[in-house]
Amino acid sequence: MTLLSVVKDVCARVGVTVPSAVVPAVNANRTMQEMLTCANEMAQRIAYDTRGWGMLTETGTLVGDGTTIGFPLPANYKRLLLTSNVWRSNARQQPLRFIADPDEWLRRRSGVGETSSWGEWIIFGDNLRIYPPLAAGEQAQFLYLNKDCVALSSGGHGDAFLNDADRFRLDERLLKLGMIFDWKQNKGSPYAEDMGTWSDAMAIAMGADKPMPIMIDRYPISANARVAYPWPLPT
Repeated sequence: MTLLSVVKDVCARVGVTVPSAVVPAVNANRTMQEMLTCANEMAQRIAYDTRGWGMLTETGTLVGDGTTIGFPLPANYKRLLLTSNVWRSNARQQPLRFIADPDEWLRRRSGVGETSSWGEWIIFGDNLRIYPPLAAGEQAQFLYLNKDCVALSSGGHGDAFLNDADRFRLDERLLKLGMIFDWKQNKGSPYAEDMGTWSDAMAIAMGADKPMPIMIDRYPISANARVAYPWPLPT
């Protein structure tokens, strides 16, 4: 479904005039201004605030030169996944240690020689910083969430709808249901049932986005497990 198709369905549901265009009409039609704003907000809320969607997950790769410590984040970077680590290509047994506090990072770089043997990383100033520096040709990789949740009709991806033919990269029904409850909420209309319908659809979509853990057999019980019991459980 295109942006126009989604907005038509939303308008029919909330009781406003079904449009023939959205983006071309925003300067002359207050309702379409609000619909476009609602579509962009809901698309970004679904894409950014709920989970690390597989469709939007990207791999960032940094290549060392022997001296560089700070690497610019990718142009489409939104945030790290909740379980993201940074892995060096020459040390796959253990990720780099994350330093949460920039002041602690500065203290550790102040010449006292306190550095994890696996290396350390932090993000600040739009840079992902790694110490000690990656050797020339050495790589560091991490997973992050792509902010570009809209497939642009002109080609490529973006983080907002620019054309009536643009499409939401995730399930467009989630966008439609979310816009319906958000529109009603903003207008002071009862919206609890519509929000519940959207929440149910979100729960199903999120559950399908990541396989369920395997509880019995030769596999870890969790995708986050580092070590698991390697034999079938007794029955």
